[in-house]
Amino acid sequence: MEEQESICSLLSQAELGAVFSFLEPDEVRALCPYLELRQWPAGAFVMRKGEAGDYMGFLVEGKLAVKKETGFPGKYILVAILERGTMVGEISVILRWPRSATIVAMDESRLLTLSSENMEALTKNNPALSIKLLKRILYVMSLRLRQAGDRLSELL
Repeated sequence: MEEQESICSLLSQAELGAVFSFLEPDEVRALCPYLELRQWPAGAFVMRKGEAGDYMGFLVEGKLAVKKETGFPGKYILVAILERGTMVGEISVILRWPRSATIVAMDESRLLTLSSENMEALTKNNPALSIKLLKRILYVMSLRLRQAGDRLSELL
C-alpha cells in the first residue's frame, strides 16, 4: 500500500473535500493508502449488471449514468446521473454481490476505488474509520431507497 499512499496527493484538497466531505482531513489521509485512482473515457462501462463486484468508487471527476436493462435486449432505462462526490458500487464491496445496475461514463471520469480486499484490510487496521465509512454507505443507501420509494409511489 506504500505506492498507493501518493494517490491522494495527485488530487486537490477541493477534489478530496468534495468526495470525502463526511471525513476529517486526517481520516482522508488514513483512507488514501487503501484507494486506487482509476479513469474511464466517455462511453466506457464502469460497471456492468451481473458482473462480480469487487470494488466501489468515489466519483472525483466526470458524470456517470446508472442504467437498468429493460425486457428488450440492448435497451436501458436511465435511473440516475451521478456527479462528483457520489459513491457507486458500495453494495458489492461489502456483500460481494453481483452488480445490480450498469454504470456508464458520460464524460471522461475518474474514481477513487476501494477494493473488497482493501475494505477488509481497512476494517482490520482502522476499525473506527471503517465504521464511519460503513455508516456513510448506509446513509447513502437509505437515501436512494427512499427516493426509489417516492418515485414508485408517484407511478401508482
